[in-house]
Amino acid sequence: MATALKEMMGKQISVITCDGRNIVGQLRGYDQVTNVILDECHERVFSLDAGVEQVVLGLYIIRGAPRRARTRRRDNIAVIGEVDIELDAQTDFSELRADALKPVTHT
Repeated sequence: MATALKEMMGKQISVITCDGRNIVGQLRGYDQVTNVILDECHERVFSLDAGVEQVVLGLYIIRGAPRRARTRRRDNIAVIGEVDIELDAQTDFSELRADALKPVTHT
């Protein structure tokens, strides 16, 4: 994971957390347990009733893997990917309708 994150430093990325949040911003840093620091970021809140709400977060730290498997923390990262800036700029999020992501569950 560290090699992939190193290649994304300074780029626009999207992080989907285990609780179903979608946070987009510039990757400014990370550590050995995949805690990531995003700058100029916002959360995209999806809804079937209205367009995507983009909540400004600014500088934001997203926690990676918990120290203990039984620890429950809100932010644990499920997926990280690079954003295609041109395609993202062309997307009209005010017209986009989608159901919110459900949290990751482990059985």
